[in-house]
Formats: sequence, structure tokens, C-alpha cells
Amino acid sequence: MTVKEISEKLNLKILVEGDADREIKGGYCGDLLSWVMGRAQSGDCWFTVMGNVNAIAVAFLADCACIVLCENATLDKDAQERAELQDICVLSSEESAYTLANKLGELL
Repeated sequence: MTVKEISEKLNLKILVEGDADREIKGGYCGDLLSWVMGRAQSGDCWFTVMGNVNAIAVAFLADCACIVLCENATLDKDAQERAELQDICVLSSEESAYTLANKLGELL
């Protein structure tokens, strides 16, 4: 499934469109950036509350398909600009990472 399809099915708000046609191969939940950088897989949908420029860098390095900011976490201005520059799709939801990861698992 693509980022666009997942965003529609999970009712996610698009903060930065990025590459909405990118295929999602799996999911990853985590907020410790160094941990995510070493463990997230290429094509993962990353569920986090980290909406800063460092999270965008980690998503880029780990080759995540998208970032989903959970529990209404905000995306700061610098992070938004970097995500747009690097074509990283950033989405948002009021739901928890646990809830969203379970839903993603059902879809995949």
C-alpha cells in the first residue's frame, strides 16, 4: 500500500505531502532517534511524537516511507521546511502509536 492509501484508510492528516506514492512495507514505533536510526527499515511507516528537524534527518537516513506524528504532536517550522526539501511525507493523527500500528498491521 502507498502512503496516500494508508493516510486515507487511517484518516491521517497530511502535514507535508512528500512522496505520497511511496510503498509502505512495514511500521516502526519509537521516539529515541538513535534507536530508530539503527532499527527502522527502508519503507517503514514511522510512528512517533518527535516533530523536529532531527526526526526528519533520521527518517531520511533510515529511508522511512513516511512519518506519522501521533497524539496530535506538532511539526515545527524547521522540520516542515526540511521535510519538504527532502520529500519526506509527514502525517498526523490524534491516535496513539500503538493504536495506529495495530491498524497498519491489519492493512498490511
